Amino acid sequence: MNETLAQGLLQAVRAQGFGQTADGWCGGAPVERFPSLDLALVSFAGTRAPVWANVLFSREFEQGIVAGIDARAGAVHDIRFDADQRSAELDSTPWLPGADWSRMAWRAIVERPQARRRFVAPYPASLLKLLVAVGVGLAVDRGRCDWPAALEPMLVASDNDATTALVALLRRLDLVHALNTRLAELGLHTLQLNGTTVHGGWRNADGAGVSQIHMTAWDTARLLWLLDAQASAPPWLPAGTALLQPASCAHLLAVLARQQRDEVLSSGSLRGTPGWVGGLPDAPHFAHKTGSTANYCSDAGIVRSDGRHYIVALLSNLGERYAPHERCATTWRMPALGAAIHRLVGSLQ
Repeated sequence: MNETLAQGLLQAVRAQGFGQTADGWCGGAPVERFPSLDLALVSFAGTRAPVWANVLFSREFEQGIVAGIDARAGAVHDIRFDADQRSAELDSTPWLPGADWSRMAWRAIVERPQARRRFVAPYPASLLKLLVAVGVGLAVDRGRCDWPAALEPMLVASDNDATTALVALLRRLDLVHALNTRLAELGLHTLQLNGTTVHGGWRNADGAGVSQIHMTAWDTARLLWLLDAQASAPPWLPAGTALLQPASCAHLLAVLARQQRDEVLSSGSLRGTPGWVGGLPDAPHFAHKTGSTANYCSDAGIVRSDGRHYIVALLSNLGERYAPHERCATTWRMPALGAAIHRLVGSLQ
């Protein structure tokens, strides 16, 4: 963990005033409790060694905390990530107005008995489609199928029907468990695609979705590190360890670079919307996947622009209910944070 980068990320988040975000479910009043944000970044600067940091904010850590990560970029070791929750009525209970976290029965995504702090990991929303895409890559590498046509609409337009088709493909090939196992073998224990059905169901109503499918920012950033051929070798793994074959990594990143939903950390898809705020460089300079629902928004990808090369991943509970306009996926504070991150990376070079 790089202290300069960590402190810069803390300041970048604090400067956006997320605690004043208007909540559409509460008549536009500021958020009842400070929102949850899980933000990770890895910066690659020429021949210099990469630097990284993961910061987290929530109602329990309004000023933010820095996750403990060792010098080999291993897993976060001092925070227990608790799984998101949903009710029998399929509501995302931790984010409902008036939700009392002290009365909820929490379950750790991965047990860390020595962790002194916990963070409730927001559901990744459509960012989970990155996991599905990696699973398809495993199928291609193992000679089980060719690249399916549904991959591009799933990643580029976030098409849900395409996602269902690809989850069904992975279930048919018996590769969902293999995907979870491979991610765990690579140390990415908080990336889990659980609860899917044989017919491709992956949402709440299918018994999957919230409380079953998990991602955290740091493990998502490390997943992207494994896909990035221009990045230095991942130091937490033995030399030569790979997630996918080089051609498959290149194919997935090429599709992500055609992203059409620049609407969270980047905002090019929203140009012309009243109050527009610029953010990270748009695709193709930002090869990424977003996710958004009423209660969640997320964004993760690889930026190559303005002489900078870095990976950024963000998960939060600031979904569409906090959006200032019907075209928006979240508050304008998100692209403003993206712009601040881009400046921060530039200042470190």
